[in-house]
Amino acid sequence: MKGSLTILAFFTAGILVAYFHLLPSAMLENDLSEYALMLLLVFVGISVGLNPKTWEVLKSAKFYILFVPMAAIIGSLAGAAVVSLFLPQIKLQQALAVGSGFGYYSLSSILIADLDSNRLAVIALLANIFREIVTLLFTPFIVKYFGRIAPITVGGATSMDTTLPIITQFSGKEYAIISIFNGTVLSVLVPVLVSLSLKI
Repeated sequence: MKGSLTILAFFTAGILVAYFHLLPSAMLENDLSEYALMLLLVFVGISVGLNPKTWEVLKSAKFYILFVPMAAIIGSLAGAAVVSLFLPQIKLQQALAVGSGFGYYSLSSILIADLDSNRLAVIALLANIFREIVTLLFTPFIVKYFGRIAPITVGGATSMDTTLPIITQFSGKEYAIISIFNGTVLSVLVPVLVSLSLKI
């Protein structure tokens, strides 16, 4: 709970600082968040490389590692299909396209805007941002009640970058390789599944 509240506090502080224009213009002209993320990933990589359990988990997983992105895909699309039953203004194909974003909001929303409409693109953007925020805030609870691999599937495509630090913190550094693998596979499949969903 403490970890989630800390993350929420920093996230809220960022929103307020930006909303009230309290940042120096130099910070606004350069996207420092990208550099901060890259630096954070370097430190995660160092901690993963130093942890001998990482390679043990990878060896023991063998081909079972493929089930992690498969679970993320099946769960996401099944959830999107169920939600479409309660939203008659959104077709099943559209709901599946939104679910196929797997948290990769920038790419999926652009694709959906080109293939469908700006309205659906905004829905995809918000849904996938919400997925990332849920992973960042609730990973401690997800690990506790659903297991260490669960937050990796919840994070979707973001499990290889933005949500990787929080996943490794609560699932364990030994699961970082699985998290990166999952995020990579889902990121590659986003354009394929979004396009297929809207062409069904």
